[in-house]
Amino acid sequence: MPGRKSRMIGCLLGGAIGDAMGYPVEFMRYAEIARYFGGAGVRDISNSNLISDDTQMTLFTAEGLLNAYKTKRSPVKCVYRSYLRWYYTQSLAKMPGAKYEGGLLNEKPLYASRAPGSTCLSSLSGGKMGTLAKPINNSRGCGGVMRVAPCAVFPDAFSLGCRVAAITHGHPGGYISAGALAMLLQRLYYGQSLPDAVTDVMAELEEIEGAESTLAGLEKAAALAEEGRPCAPTVKELGGGWVGEEALSIAVYSALSFPNNFPQAVRLAVNHDGDSDSTGSICGNIMGMLLGAGAIPVEWRDGVELCNVIRAYAVRLSTIPQE
Repeated sequence: MPGRKSRMIGCLLGGAIGDAMGYPVEFMRYAEIARYFGGAGVRDISNSNLISDDTQMTLFTAEGLLNAYKTKRSPVKCVYRSYLRWYYTQSLAKMPGAKYEGGLLNEKPLYASRAPGSTCLSSLSGGKMGTLAKPINNSRGCGGVMRVAPCAVFPDAFSLGCRVAAITHGHPGGYISAGALAMLLQRLYYGQSLPDAVTDVMAELEEIEGAESTLAGLEKAAALAEEGRPCAPTVKELGGGWVGEEALSIAVYSALSFPNNFPQAVRLAVNHDGDSDSTGSICGNIMGMLLGAGAIPVEWRDGVELCNVIRAYAVRLSTIPQE
């Protein structure tokens, strides 16, 4: 059984790998993917090892949370300030309240514009932090859920994931799906099996106001995985992954379909009609946390862009003591 350090490294590197696999085909239909890459679709990161905004923002989430742990300040406010730093890498516009030197800002590849989400950009450009009590918009896009994996190491993972996503996404589907992912990853971090973790998360969501669509997506994902016919047409039954609940359900369905096989799960998660990099990234987070870094092919672990930076932040997160 992998230890927590291996799980966290697997989670962040796995997310980056799923992101890199899906990024080249994010806006392609499955029929186009099959024509271009062959009937099996995208198989690895040999076509492109580049991360997108999904992994960029995941790293800035980690930076903010680690700063909060170090300084004992509000984690959500620290993440917000870190997101302003990410916004700077994409726009070179400085917003009040953030520092613009050191840390991830030293990593030049992070300044690359890789289809950043319009909701994240517009939310951060306004100078106000969205909260659960005062949402900044009514967006349910997947830009919240795709970046919250680092929240899993904190005791209040669900609440923290929701509040971190709500910085930019104000619809319950946009932030509750993020909280659900953080809760799921935390259970895997502690060593729970994937089916049990998914079942427990669904049970928790039954008691949460506004979680109906996220719960329905997970229930459908679990039911489809139980039927045992993993393929792109089945993924399509869960939607395109452009909104939070759909992205989470596609990732969970893919993981449940191949719970012992990182490559196959991520391949299923990226080869479909929809938001391939986000669904691939979330599935990679889940599978990496479940199986540990050793389950990921070494050429993928060492070949994905910024792998050493990602690994270093994962190690730092894994040292945070559990309360």
